Amino acid sequence: MIWISFVAYTVWLAPLDRSYTWDVGYRLITFRWGEINAYLLSIFWLMGVWPLIYASLMLVDGRMQPFRVWPYFIGSNFTGVICLLPYLLLRQRNQTFNGTMDKWLAWLERRSTGVMLLFTAIALIAYALIVGDWADFVQQFQTRHFVHLISLDFCLMCLVFPITSLFDDDMARRGISNRAVFWAVALVPLFGPLFYLCWRSPLQKTVSSPTRITDTQFQ
Repeated sequence: MIWISFVAYTVWLAPLDRSYTWDVGYRLITFRWGEINAYLLSIFWLMGVWPLIYASLMLVDGRMQPFRVWPYFIGSNFTGVICLLPYLLLRQRNQTFNGTMDKWLAWLERRSTGVMLLFTAIALIAYALIVGDWADFVQQFQTRHFVHLISLDFCLMCLVFPITSLFDDDMARRGISNRAVFWAVALVPLFGPLFYLCWRSPLQKTVSSPTRITDTQFQ
């Protein structure tokens, strides 16, 4: 219902039909950030942090799924929950990992990666609070479809993380059974998942009999 509702709402608002959307996009990619409200700029880049948070769970989980995870991860960098939720709905519950990790998975597994994402989020939020104009952002949220949708997308990224089985399975895969950990992560939007990435047990310690997976299994 979340996915259907948000897709329908996005199509109805049609932000790509608005000249303002392309103007803001041009300023973002040409680094003309001084012309953009810091709150919008921070949310835009936090929507790049969120896919990496999900990737830290999804790409390990995706090795054990009957379909590829990469299209959903790449799509989530551009459309947020619109591409993310189909994976979370289609995946089969799995609490094991058999195989070897490539360099990309090894990078996502590092606690230093979680720490980097945590400090990036802190810096972006601090920048918004210090430099941003909240009243102007509220006005843009009410009148600009792009700002409205990207803000809702950010909130949905926070909401979805604890309510699907992906987070539960990652905890079980690492031998974490304390429900207090789950609630501590679930009840603190954005920073709960980031602290989890900094704290969680390494995956290697919970794999009992690693074997090299075949190309068929990977797909």
